[in-house]
Amino acid sequence: MKIYSSLFVVVACSIFFSCEKAVSIDLKDASGKLVVDATIENGMAPVVILSKSLGYFSEINPTILANSFVRDAEVFISNGVKTHQLKEYAVPLGGGNTFYYYSIDSTDIGSAFTGELAHRYDLRIIWQGTEYKATTTIPQTTRHIDSLFWRDAPPGNDSGKVALVVRATDQPGYGDYIRYFTKRNSEPFYPGINSVYDDQIIDGITYEIEVERGVNKNEERTDGYTFFDKGDTVTLKLCNIDKATYDFWRTVEFSYANIGNPFSTPTKITGNISNNALGYFGGYAAQYRTIIIPR
Repeated sequence: MKIYSSLFVVVACSIFFSCEKAVSIDLKDASGKLVVDATIENGMAPVVILSKSLGYFSEINPTILANSFVRDAEVFISNGVKTHQLKEYAVPLGGGNTFYYYSIDSTDIGSAFTGELAHRYDLRIIWQGTEYKATTTIPQTTRHIDSLFWRDAPPGNDSGKVALVVRATDQPGYGDYIRYFTKRNSEPFYPGINSVYDDQIIDGITYEIEVERGVNKNEERTDGYTFFDKGDTVTLKLCNIDKATYDFWRTVEFSYANIGNPFSTPTKITGNISNNALGYFGGYAAQYRTIIIPR
């Protein structure tokens, strides 16, 4: 019996090692591509952030990131009636670092505009002799916030933690997509780890769902990070978005969630910028609701 067992181990090992195959992956150099982060929201001016992509194995430091901003582009946005050339603005961040973005030119208000519900917008960028285009829509508001409330976090969490809950109603008819953000006290608005959803399950109904706290993905997360603290002032920003914006963030968040997982399926980020540029141009139909959680 021992002889057969030993023979089985030898055969199994030989099969295992004979199936080994060296896999060589040729990583293409995608550095230097135009990266677009462009948004327009109802009642707000368009904001366009342009940068150059970095290589997969590139060193990352504040100087390299600062030098990645694209500052010599021509950026135009149109609402079908007016076409406006955006102006570059600089925001000092401290430590000698500066953040750059394009938005409405305050010296040319005549052609400027802000976002409106149910409108289409076209973006055109000219950089280093190449033209890049994208189109987005600010949809109608089809997902309505009925109420925002809180309940104690489940047992096992800090007694001072609470879960935020939204009661909302989805308009009948498939094809409604949303993205959400939360703002806690004086923090900026941060998206949730999974911030985009469709209406495949909740089409045409009123529902209640827990809202996880939005996070800065550049910071380390601690246990209970999805909850809020008693005494917090919390604002929920709920946005209807179009299908292209949904697809972009769905693939980005799926890719982010699988970083470091050797068994995950490679994910291609689905952007909507022409000429192989990276990134997206997205429209947001935003609504806000604020709650003060008592101590």
